[in-house]
Amino acid sequence: MKKDHIQLGIAPIGWTNDDLPDLGSENTWQQCLSEMALAGYQGCEIGGQYPKDVEVLRKALDLRNLQICNSWFSTWFADAPLKTTVDTYLPYLRFLQCLGAKVIGCSEQSGSTQGCTTPMYGQRPQWNSQQWRKITEGYRQLALIAEDHGMRVCLHHHMGTGVQTPAEIDRFLDATPDSVSLLFDSGHIFASEGSQQAVEDVLRKTLPRVAHIHLKDCRPQIIAQVKADNRSFLAAVKAGIFTVPGDGIIDFRPLFTAIDHSSYRGWMVVEAEQDPALANPLEYAIKARDYLRQHAGI
Repeated sequence: MKKDHIQLGIAPIGWTNDDLPDLGSENTWQQCLSEMALAGYQGCEIGGQYPKDVEVLRKALDLRNLQICNSWFSTWFADAPLKTTVDTYLPYLRFLQCLGAKVIGCSEQSGSTQGCTTPMYGQRPQWNSQQWRKITEGYRQLALIAEDHGMRVCLHHHMGTGVQTPAEIDRFLDATPDSVSLLFDSGHIFASEGSQQAVEDVLRKTLPRVAHIHLKDCRPQIIAQVKADNRSFLAAVKAGIFTVPGDGIIDFRPLFTAIDHSSYRGWMVVEAEQDPALANPLEYAIKARDYLRQHAGI
């Protein structure tokens, strides 16, 4: 891949898990940043432990030659007034802007089961037409606000939400303007659809709208166990359903080729929520970095 087109980052969720605070609570945010830099990454996403003071965080990043590239942000358009989301979105967008980020990755959490005890492969949100209109209009508004700040808003398709499957991703993108982008996540597509082909097809189809990429791998044997035992999303994470590129089932080489042949310019971010007591974060960060060096040439 062309090195001047891609920046490599990693998410802090391998060190500390915001949804499961007991996972990685022993790892400080300073250790997290230091190990990211040691493993050879250029930047990272925001973690729940990170300081909210821009200057404190910026100094820590500069010491390690790291950049902030994105952060999770929950939206609630289907079940709450637009103002509920916008009132918290605007200050957070400005926080990211001050740190130099160009993207904010959002997930519509109305009815989401990702933080519940509901089986991961069980019931999840099925929005009606009115809710879909509220969501797509809400994201149109978020995109306008982001553009005013020199940033882009992305929808993060995610297990347990109403935008999980390829058909739901298509519906969302078809109903929103090009100013609304997609955060492509390889692991969530594989977990949803169970095939390499689905991962490749979704990426190729959506690349013109993709503004941020998560490189997440899956362990199919854990998927099978999760289905058999009706485990929840969080229980699946603890069991090790996700891992870093090169340690699971996904062949990322066709994805790298598709990205390289596209007009994509931006970040590829390793994101693999695991129990750090079972998957040492630095070890797995290095494993992913070596895989990217070998198979993406960067």
